Amino acid sequence: MHSPDRTNVRLVLVIWLAGLSAAAQFGKIAVLYDVLDTRYGGGIGLMVSVVGLVGLVFGATAGIFVQQMGLRKVLVGALALGALVSALQSLDLAYWMMMTTRVLEGFSHLAIVVAGPVLIAQATAQRHLGAAMSLWSSFFGVSFAITASLGLMLANVFGPQTLFMVHAGSMTVLSLILANMVSVESPTPSVSLALGDLIQRHIKIYSSPQIAAPALGFVFYTCMYVALLTLLPTLFSGAERVLVATAMPLVSIAVSLALGVWLLSRWPAVVVVQIGFAVTALATVALWMTWGSGFAGLWALALSGGTGLVQGASFASIPQLNHSQQDRTMAAGAIAQLGNLGTTTGTPILAAMTANWAVGGVLLFALPLAIGGIATVGWLRARRRFA
Repeated sequence: MHSPDRTNVRLVLVIWLAGLSAAAQFGKIAVLYDVLDTRYGGGIGLMVSVVGLVGLVFGATAGIFVQQMGLRKVLVGALALGALVSALQSLDLAYWMMMTTRVLEGFSHLAIVVAGPVLIAQATAQRHLGAAMSLWSSFFGVSFAITASLGLMLANVFGPQTLFMVHAGSMTVLSLILANMVSVESPTPSVSLALGDLIQRHIKIYSSPQIAAPALGFVFYTCMYVALLTLLPTLFSGAERVLVATAMPLVSIAVSLALGVWLLSRWPAVVVVQIGFAVTALATVALWMTWGSGFAGLWALALSGGTGLVQGASFASIPQLNHSQQDRTMAAGAIAQLGNLGTTTGTPILAAMTANWAVGGVLLFALPLAIGGIATVGWLRARRRFA
């Protein structure tokens, strides 16, 4: 697939906004956790995580569906479904009905995060791919920051239902805009959805050093990212705890969009992924060695910056390593699947380790993951070179 000569900046930004709305499908429940917990009397942890569990089960399969149905139809339809579901959630639903809407929301979320990066790559000139994919990779962190501030303010002033309605309205508008901005695609050959064929396609995806490479590196990042953002600040105390908790996600985004884009203009994305993991590993060791001093907070931010490099470069590696729309779609589906695997498993593992070993648990958790990320990306690079 050839990149266009000019980047369609407006389309890239609108797709990125669609990514923000997809991430808000997690964030809106997270910021209303206490309100919903009071309303339903528990079970809100599952309500938050079920969206990710859909991606964990169906991530790679979603790439196959997107390929068959077409990027435009999938993205527009997913936004429309998300808008409908969010509007329903503004009502006083019974718990089982709310959980049903969350499962549907999981499919909406998955479709957006699979189709989004592929469409961005199609709309972006080769020289801008690193910047565009780094921008896309920031959607989760930026959306959570917006939802935690403006979204929570809306809910507090006008009631929780307002947050759901605003979210539904934004997805509706984005669906209509993208329906007019994205061109209609030619029909694609039908893909068999028989269980045996789906298994074979999964084998094809995860045995390919091109298609699977972005996801097999990304899973080490997702194991660390949410876990460290959630639990590492709790090991600090007083004002330093608040500063670290606030600054870590911001540093991660800033490093990805600034230093990460600069590095991607000079080196292949997989090299930048390895650099990010190396910075993460060194910062983790330095954090452990300086714990209790005034420098520990700075190393926590450096650690977050290292993960930011991995974040943007992992998405940039999708179009760099895969040149057909079919392969890019499958690679994006694999990233969604393994990304959700990492997010789901990382936090409880780190929670158990910090409960037993405090900052030593952070070292034992993050250092092997960072080294594993470097080794896995390097191994896949060697496979591609000697294939």
